[in-house]
Amino acid sequence: MQPTAQQDIRGPLPEGLAQAIRETAGAIATLLKDTSDTTVPVPDSEWTVGEAAAHLALANELMADLAAGRQRPYGDGTTQSLAAANAQSLAAFGERGAGPLASMITEQADAFLDAADRAADDENAVGPALVTPLGPMGRNVLASYLLTHMLGHGYDLARALNRPHMIDRDRVGLCMPFMLSVMPRVVDTAAVADLTIRYAIRLRGGAAFGVSLGDGAVHVAPTPLERPDCTILIDPVAFLLIALGRRNPWRAIGQGQVVAWGRKPWLAPRFPTLFTAP
Repeated sequence: MQPTAQQDIRGPLPEGLAQAIRETAGAIATLLKDTSDTTVPVPDSEWTVGEAAAHLALANELMADLAAGRQRPYGDGTTQSLAAANAQSLAAFGERGAGPLASMITEQADAFLDAADRAADDENAVGPALVTPLGPMGRNVLASYLLTHMLGHGYDLARALNRPHMIDRDRVGLCMPFMLSVMPRVVDTAAVADLTIRYAIRLRGGAAFGVSLGDGAVHVAPTPLERPDCTILIDPVAFLLIALGRRNPWRAIGQGQVVAWGRKPWLAPRFPTLFTAP
């Protein structure tokens, strides 16, 4: 699932992705502009609303630079290194005001889309995949990464401020290119070391893909595998929240958002534990 040297470096973004990025950034900005206290803690996080918003603003700036072809080293792809890079960037960036951060989030999302548009129009914009915090990616996958990242932290901000979140079925579908691309990079090697199994994952009313594990390796297929050991049918929003570490899979199962069948259906709850949230 790693991108090839020329994968989606040139050409327009997939239909709906630019609009989803712009609308998600706008929804997050609206959340921030409606609050006067950015010291509110984010549930299940060490950050406040101001710190989470500052991280989003900085991350959008990073993504815009990457889309423009600028080198921006940021950790080595491991959870620990990314956490350290996040802490370092936040320590060096003092803005915690809701208004300025809301503006920066939308401005940098627009800068990303402008860079992607310029690349789409540049007949010479073919080259090596872009180097990102989670490995090499083409611009289309990077755009999917940007949307996924904003949705995860936008969900956190919405929870902290007691407002509706902005994740829906269509946006989850646009996150899938990134999710499938990054899955082999975020596998928990200890968890899969002795596991041999074939999963088919079906998002209710949306995408379907396959994951096979064996000999400590993980292979992701863009379509379901034949004769899977365990088939998981899951609500798209629940899938993204579980994948990003925002929802307990047992809670989703209890709410009827996950159904499993096959020769080994009892392995369904184990699936999300095989990966660390990107």
